[in-house]
Amino acid sequence: MSTKIEQTKFKVALIQMSMSDDVDENISKAASWIDKAANEGGEVICLPELFSSHYFCQKEDIKYFNLAESIPGKTTKLIGEIAKRRKIIIVAPLFEKRAPGIYHNSLVVIGNTGDIIGLYRKMHIPDDPAFYEKFYFTPGDLGFKSFKTSVGNIGTLICWDQWYPEAARITAMMGASILLYPTAIGWHPHEKLEHGKAQFDSWQTIQKGHAIANGIYVAAVNRIGLEKLSDETAGIEFWGSSFVADPQGIIIAQASTDKEEIIYADVDLSRIEYVRQNWPFFRDRRVDEYEKISKRFLDEDSI
Repeated sequence: MSTKIEQTKFKVALIQMSMSDDVDENISKAASWIDKAANEGGEVICLPELFSSHYFCQKEDIKYFNLAESIPGKTTKLIGEIAKRRKIIIVAPLFEKRAPGIYHNSLVVIGNTGDIIGLYRKMHIPDDPAFYEKFYFTPGDLGFKSFKTSVGNIGTLICWDQWYPEAARITAMMGASILLYPTAIGWHPHEKLEHGKAQFDSWQTIQKGHAIANGIYVAAVNRIGLEKLSDETAGIEFWGSSFVADPQGIIIAQASTDKEEIIYADVDLSRIEYVRQNWPFFRDRRVDEYEKISKRFLDEDSI
């Protein structure tokens, strides 16, 4: 009688790429990168946020709603065919058209059978200069997600979600072995010299903190290049630097700031167990004292 041996490791591949204003070209390029990642052993492959287009949220213009697509739809069908052919898991972030006038910044997790395992809709929606996402996206209403796949549980969040420890904690509590953060983040060119290093360090530090606090792998996959929608805007210089941190916050793989490339890292479930045994943060949580965290702010009347 044979005994099934559970997989204790899997290889994650992050595809760092640039985007043009040609949707078909971006999707075709992403498909080529996915094949390359699969050839090199990638089992869970993640693309950057809104990978099929330029980052259109730099300005408010209703014409960009035409970039949205249904889920399932043309892109999920194509990505699903690749996943099935290569026997891999793909995380594909999309601009979702849910209904007339209702759009989400979403992603799908597609399993190695080519089927959609699940859908996540970005929960935290920013509204900063050149990141006018509240104009386009309805906040997610599916909650936080950990998806059961053929290699184990993977958690998915999107970009601005990176700054919220509550999102990372809940997703980790749902059994995720890794938090995947498809991302579109960069510098305003006029701010880079003065604030660029601090902005980048903050971005990386908080995600390493999520890895440490939850004893989990964290992976952020970004785009690269200067994207200007028109001469009226300064554009955004996306800083690349996609990375994977292990459950102690140690960076085990990191990409360049300006090159299209794939980075790989092994997710080792025994490493998660070992770190959590030595740093038992989940064991020592005072869940009986945390109800106030659900408040917007604690003023004198609520303390």
